[in-house]
Amino acid sequence: MILELKSNPTLKDFQNYVMQMKQERGFNTTDKFYECCLLAEECGEVISAVRKNSKSGSIGSGSVAGNVAEELADVFIYLCSLANMHDIDLEQAFREKEEKNKQRTWKRL
Repeated sequence: MILELKSNPTLKDFQNYVMQMKQERGFNTTDKFYECCLLAEECGEVISAVRKNSKSGSIGSGSVAGNVAEELADVFIYLCSLANMHDIDLEQAFREKEEKNKQRTWKRL
């Protein structure tokens, strides 16, 4: 099977693509805790990339500034994967959560 993402994908299309990609490449599709660990690692890589690319960031010799876009894409892949493992439609979950958020009163500290 040829793995291909639609030209104008929906969030569900991304979730389906990630499921197919992980199955095709023999990656984890069942161990939720392990997937959470991988997501946490990728979130750390986003933070590191942002820091290294900021004006106040510093990197050691032999190190390079991280690619924020690539790290965010990795986080998105693991997010889709975890949603798949929990049988969650991310778009529906987002819409439901945002409806709750609209009812909240937000305070700035």
